[in-house]
Amino acid sequence: MRKGREDILKIFNKALEAVNPQKAVKAALSGLTDSISVYKNTYLLAFGKASCPMAKATIESLSGRIKKGVVITKYHHSEGFSFPENITLFEAAHPIPDDNSVKATRTALAMIESIEKDSLVLCLISGGGSALLCSPCRGLSLEDKKSITQMVMNRGADIVELNIIRKHLSEVKGGRLAAIVHPAHIISLIVSDVIGDRLDIIASGPTVADPSTYRDAYEILKRYDLLNQTPEAVLNHIKRGIKGEIPETPKPGNRIFEHVENHIISSNRLCLEAAKKAAETLGYKALILTDSLQGEAREAAKWLYQRVLEYKDMAPVCIISGGETTVTVRGDGIGGRNTELALSFALQIDGTDNITFLSAGTDGTDGPTDAAGAVVTGYTVKRARSIGLDPIEYLQRNDSYSFFKKTDELLITGPTGTNVMDIQIIIIQ
Repeated sequence: MRKGREDILKIFNKALEAVNPQKAVKAALSGLTDSISVYKNTYLLAFGKASCPMAKATIESLSGRIKKGVVITKYHHSEGFSFPENITLFEAAHPIPDDNSVKATRTALAMIESIEKDSLVLCLISGGGSALLCSPCRGLSLEDKKSITQMVMNRGADIVELNIIRKHLSEVKGGRLAAIVHPAHIISLIVSDVIGDRLDIIASGPTVADPSTYRDAYEILKRYDLLNQTPEAVLNHIKRGIKGEIPETPKPGNRIFEHVENHIISSNRLCLEAAKKAAETLGYKALILTDSLQGEAREAAKWLYQRVLEYKDMAPVCIISGGETTVTVRGDGIGGRNTELALSFALQIDGTDNITFLSAGTDGTDGPTDAAGAVVTGYTVKRARSIGLDPIEYLQRNDSYSFFKKTDELLITGPTGTNVMDIQIIIIQ
């Protein structure tokens, strides 16, 4: 079991190295030098969990060409970074925005609303941007946005559904940032944290045409039986949008996007490919199941275990997957989708002696916790019960973080500087 844990952590670390956002930004900018040099002034706007390393790489690559900039990241994700005086750094909350999210966004808007039409705004976008770049539509309060975001998340909505709602309550999401910058130009470098690398969903697509509608947002609230709980101002805003009383988000074909370039520079697939290579280097046969793992974390764990049964005869083998699952919150515990998935998987492999499993967020954060996820084995459940813990009870309470804290199986990395969804690694020895 010790070797399994050592190997799985080596594979995980190699996977993270492959999606280092500083390297990705520098590689992307090396191919855009001529495009950027034609603009008289270049402004920087970075938002997301990877914004600090992305901004650092940009400033180093462009050698003083940035006239002014704003960087917005999650609390504690700026540690170790410093920027020139012309770059204003903010930390704010995620996944639920706070006052700093709004303050930072207002500062960013004040910068870009006054720029020259022949200027360039270089946007550095990564996961978490939906909460960190926050400017509620007129008539909506921050509390309205916080309330509806938490409700939709607790019902187990996926990121597509959540961000459709976010886009229609925001002055900057769903292509509206591009509308504010127009007629100046935008080049967005994007670290993808969504399944399928959908540009309109990553950070709620602030520089991308939005195919969704107010009607879509309404139907999502209806689907999760939230219409009666939705803040009155939010529901009225969406209904007004459906009636055409307030403008829709900018749609495909809108001329404001003629001056916008969007480039995905890193993704979950790159992470998984690096994990496969690292596993093979360690002597394992390796295979990637999917980069689109989704649905309830508990059900995903069962699906992964079925794959273990299919491939166990290939041992030693490393089975790799990635994506983003969800959790329907029914209890009052502490945890995230990765620790919930890991606890569910531990129950599946209880009693086996040759399986090690890791599920972790590549950003180093799993839900509202300080852990990236957890690493479990076939002995996890037995050991937990020997110290008086009932894993099923913890799972029912959505208290997976507390469970693994007591079993000492949390994976705590601190902020990794990147964010390309989650990764699961299974080693069968």
